[in-house]
Amino acid sequence: MRTTFGIKNMQPLKKKTVVAIGVFDGVHLGHRMIIKKAIKEARRIKGEAVVLTFDPHPLYILDHIRRPPRLMSLAHKLNIFKELGLDTCLVIKFDRKFSRLTPEEFIKRVLVDKLNASKVLVGKNFVFGKNKKGTPKTLKRLSKKYGFLIERLNPLRMDGKIISSSLLRQLIANGDLRTASILLGRPVSVLGTVVTGKGLGRILGFPTANVNPHHEVISPSGVYAVKIKLQNKLFNGILSMGRRPTFEFDKNIEPTIEAHIFGFNKNIYGKDLEILFIKKIRGERPFSSHESLVKQIRRDVKIARKITGNKKIF
Repeated sequence: MRTTFGIKNMQPLKKKTVVAIGVFDGVHLGHRMIIKKAIKEARRIKGEAVVLTFDPHPLYILDHIRRPPRLMSLAHKLNIFKELGLDTCLVIKFDRKFSRLTPEEFIKRVLVDKLNASKVLVGKNFVFGKNKKGTPKTLKRLSKKYGFLIERLNPLRMDGKIISSSLLRQLIANGDLRTASILLGRPVSVLGTVVTGKGLGRILGFPTANVNPHHEVISPSGVYAVKIKLQNKLFNGILSMGRRPTFEFDKNIEPTIEAHIFGFNKNIYGKDLEILFIKKIRGERPFSSHESLVKQIRRDVKIARKITGNKKIF
């Protein structure tokens, strides 16, 4: 997948394209429906399937009070776009200057001049341009003027509820990883960078990778059986997330994310890895001694090995 950051850095595409537009935070089943349709349509016309996304989320610039915590980082999102089979991704930095483009300026400069759009796919509630003046009627009128087709897709529903990024934020924050995974079409996961920790895991006999997440929505504290993707390889492991109540006494400290990869003992500081949550084993709790904690960790590891050894990952 070819990725370009900003329209100034992008050479105009020569082939006709089918463009899916959205923030796509989480890349859930509703987002995938739009993207897969763009890919199918592009293959039919022998053109390119393009996703046009924005970073940061427009609400980070336009409404600081309502800005949503991110389900995933841009890098995480781009990884999934690539896996889905898109040809091109254009990431537009959403800032005050870009927000002042009129609806017609956005369509002419981006969709027509840069992306050579033959068809554009958007969600039912899509609005665009300065002061959100780009309504469905505006989009229809301008698509006729500039010679491309437009399709507005209804949101995907499951059990009567609209699949949305806001619903997923709620599910993950509440620890309902099963439902969240179903709506995502893949396990809930965290992408982060391995950073230097206090080395407590190694002292206890279970060396861990301390992970600094790239996004804000995190599952509740506890111990989880996980799969860990590192440099395109998938490993089994166990994750502890929380405030280390056996060692720490300050309730205001930031929670830590520590992953123990089974049968792995390499230096991976500074590397990015993706942690896929498979199943919660137990909640976080303090132990009376290091010895009792080690015994519990051994039991947790035994359970995690059994769970992650199952081919079905959610």
